[in-house]
Amino acid sequence: MDPTASPPGTRGTGVSPVRIGLLVPLTRPGWVEAGRHLLAGAELAAGEVNDGGGIGGRPLELIVRDTAADPRRAAAAVDELDRLGVAALAGEYHSVVAQAVATTADALGLPFLCSSAVLDDLTEKPTDLVARIAPAQSHGWRLYADFLLAAGHSHIALAAEPSAYWAAGARVLRDHVAPRGGTVTEFDMRALTPDALCAQLAADGATVLLLLVGHPRPAVPVVEAVRSDPRLAGLTLGAPAGQPEFADWAALLGRSGTGVPFLRYLPERLGPLGTRVGAALRERLTASPSFVAFEGYDTVTVLAHALRTHGTDRADLAASWPHLEVEGTRGTVRFSRPPGSDVWQWTWPPVAVADRDPERPDHLRTLFTG
Repeated sequence: MDPTASPPGTRGTGVSPVRIGLLVPLTRPGWVEAGRHLLAGAELAAGEVNDGGGIGGRPLELIVRDTAADPRRAAAAVDELDRLGVAALAGEYHSVVAQAVATTADALGLPFLCSSAVLDDLTEKPTDLVARIAPAQSHGWRLYADFLLAAGHSHIALAAEPSAYWAAGARVLRDHVAPRGGTVTEFDMRALTPDALCAQLAADGATVLLLLVGHPRPAVPVVEAVRSDPRLAGLTLGAPAGQPEFADWAALLGRSGTGVPFLRYLPERLGPLGTRVGAALRERLTASPSFVAFEGYDTVTVLAHALRTHGTDRADLAASWPHLEVEGTRGTVRFSRPPGSDVWQWTWPPVAVADRDPERPDHLRTLFTG
């Protein structure tokens, strides 16, 4: 796939296109499968926009740039897209990359609709230029903590790597479970092998281990080590960041990767639009679409609506966030400012805890909703 390719309907029209810069991780060390799903959703929506007449008769063109999970590369891409005259930016999966995108876009006066990154502090200061489709991390991870407590897990262990995203998630968990009598113990995976981690877990007595680490490494070796250690037969594994959602998790771990609860930003049942889009995404991806693919579709759908109703001027587009009401695949998208938020936020997309069914590893089951 050409990462700069335009969606169907943008060539040969003789009319200048309306351009959106789309930022996605398409190469390592970025999470390539998440990037591929995000891109598929965005391209599907752009194609439908153009099939429906584009933006006031002008075709919508996606200019895609690979961030490779690199904040500096992403910031440079934003500068380039600004020079190319895009009306807005969309996308990104990795939170620390989205921070760099949001900060650079804000400095350039360029509207940015973030698709999938959840870190609460996307910007250093309040801005009207940035809005987000994905829920804030604190919102989703508090629900995940409620799920753990309801399941009887009051002693929680974390296998963690250093990053702003993981640190923020750990802080949300601690702050939420401590008033309810829960405890959180963190194990630094820079200093431990999977086998050494298992030895410490056996002595610690935690009932659940959450994977706050990269995928596939060290997440996959940790899961394999825990699942094969008889001392940890009763230990539950969890992955709040959503790693088990994707097919490569199942391919690498098989049954060992089942029964690992994760956060999923989809309703238990999709409505008519979501069902139709899901079928189209499945055909495009030749695999079950993840929630990230739906986020990509909703992002471009919302931006197209904003461009049609408020025009292509960047300031006018940014001013439209609080006035939009757009039917997305997972509900009606409306933006507001939750307490403490520095960006416009869809409050809220559906949030659920799900896992892969041990009896049917290809089937995802919903365990908890909020």
